[in-house]
Amino acid sequence: MDVGQPSSTPTTMLPPRRASRRRMRLAAGLVAVLAVIGGAATWVHHRFTTIFVDDARIAADMVALSSRLPGWITELDVIAGDSVANGAVLLRIDSREAELALRETEARLAGLAARRAELEARLAMVDRQTESQQAAQSARLEAARTALPAAVAERVFAEGEFQRAGQLFGTGSGTRQRHEQTRALLESATQRVLSVAAEIRNAEAQLATAGAAREELTVLRRQLDALDPQQRELAAQRDRIAMDIRDRTILMPFDGAVGRVFVDRGEYVTAGQRLMLIHDPARVRVEANVRETEIRYFHPGAPVRLRVDAYPGRNFDGVVERVGTAATSEFALLPSPNPSGNFTKITQRLPVRIALPQGTRDGLLRPGMMVEVEALARE
Repeated sequence: MDVGQPSSTPTTMLPPRRASRRRMRLAAGLVAVLAVIGGAATWVHHRFTTIFVDDARIAADMVALSSRLPGWITELDVIAGDSVANGAVLLRIDSREAELALRETEARLAGLAARRAELEARLAMVDRQTESQQAAQSARLEAARTALPAAVAERVFAEGEFQRAGQLFGTGSGTRQRHEQTRALLESATQRVLSVAAEIRNAEAQLATAGAAREELTVLRRQLDALDPQQRELAAQRDRIAMDIRDRTILMPFDGAVGRVFVDRGEYVTAGQRLMLIHDPARVRVEANVRETEIRYFHPGAPVRLRVDAYPGRNFDGVVERVGTAATSEFALLPSPNPSGNFTKITQRLPVRIALPQGTRDGLLRPGMMVEVEALARE
């Protein structure tokens, strides 16, 4: 090869390379144009087939806790944002006065129980005493009544003997001594009859006295019966004070989180005053206000897609749970009448509740977060 002559290889290869590069650039541009057209078509199709709602937010049932009793807060160990288990103590209200009243009532109940025991013991004692007295007097009366016929018979016999001795003494057949003996026997028999009769009357009187003494049992039973309403009243009073003591301790009603605390330790609170707000993070939902022109696309059971402003690029799934039966304007505190006759038509919105699956309730979605809702435009 002659060194002085230029080589012909580069000149012959240069045009094909430029042509290849030009074709590649054309192909890349064509692909980019097609991608832009495809993306634009997808975006336009998505816009025409999807309903967008930006008036939506995460919601939860915010429970306002309050106390039905007034007092000073002695314990408050939670702050806003704390997660609290079910049954844990949130705060305590001073219960010293109620505890003193409880001890006083329990002491009165104990005194009432002692009084009842005393009356029952006295009732048993009087029952035994009067029963034994009645038995003794009944036996005594029975014995006297049994002895009376014998005493009467003895007196009748003595009267007969006295009459016979008098007749014999009058005829001279009897002696004065015999006559006097029969007289003495008659008087003794008469006194015996009178004594037995007196003993019968005495036994009857004693038996009546023992019967009257048993009436004390009725009095004691009435006193025992009178203790029952007093005991029930004191028991109810004790239970009410114990309930007041329990209610002065505010417990967490479920597993949840503290949203806001309105009081501080040492502060005096009144009955019904709002103390704190709590909610269950596992039971959040989406509350959306949908335009009335698009409400037909939202019905219970319809699936929707959610985008939360706090987590860009992440989608959440939801299901329409409930659709409001009236527009939100119907619940306004200040109605907007139109007495002048000038009317401007404004698209109304209806509330829609969207349920979140259990898997999405991982604590990321918190009440108040803004949400965008997407639903397919199909009825």
